[in-house]
Amino acid sequence: AGRGIAQLITEGQIVTFDSGGLATLGSSTLMYLPMSVVIACSMLILVWLLTRKTALGLFIESVGINLRSARNAGVSTRLVLIAVYVICGVCAAVAGIIVTADIRGADANNAGLWLELDAILAVVIGGASLMGGRFNLLLSVIGALIIQGMNTGILLSGYQPEFNLVLKAIVVLAVLVVQSPMISLSHLFQRRK
Repeated sequence: AGRGIAQLITEGQIVTFDSGGLATLGSSTLMYLPMSVVIACSMLILVWLLTRKTALGLFIESVGINLRSARNAGVSTRLVLIAVYVICGVCAAVAGIIVTADIRGADANNAGLWLELDAILAVVIGGASLMGGRFNLLLSVIGALIIQGMNTGILLSGYQPEFNLVLKAIVVLAVLVVQSPMISLSHLFQRRK
């Protein structure tokens, strides 16, 4: 829906920017680190503090583990879910600003395409269950680094970029099967009587 709204606003055209601040954000460094890495690390620290050092983080985890139990314990699950969506929206907005600063333009047709799959895959590789429950922010970042390494490796190997999407889809399907309650690894390795 968001991509469609962006295409309506830009009329399907690529909009370029000639802003000094945006160019600085996209190409400057701070202590030899690219500004995008500095922004990503600061967002990581902020989200970690929010989810691990506040009551909201505890509520988020309790709603993710068991929605009904959290509701019975008096947690306003609707407000917690709204807070989670707001946090995700802010993170997506910051990522959009970084991409816009990098390419110095807004391309509603191609910029950020298929990054949803990368986000899901990073969290799943990081050990979070697609069924909800506990999460680990650091392992999700490691999952994102693994995905970026996979992307770069496939492109440097000379394979077509479409192969990347197929490989990621296979990994997501494999994780879905492994995490499925009906087909878990514990059932596969049990001795039959």
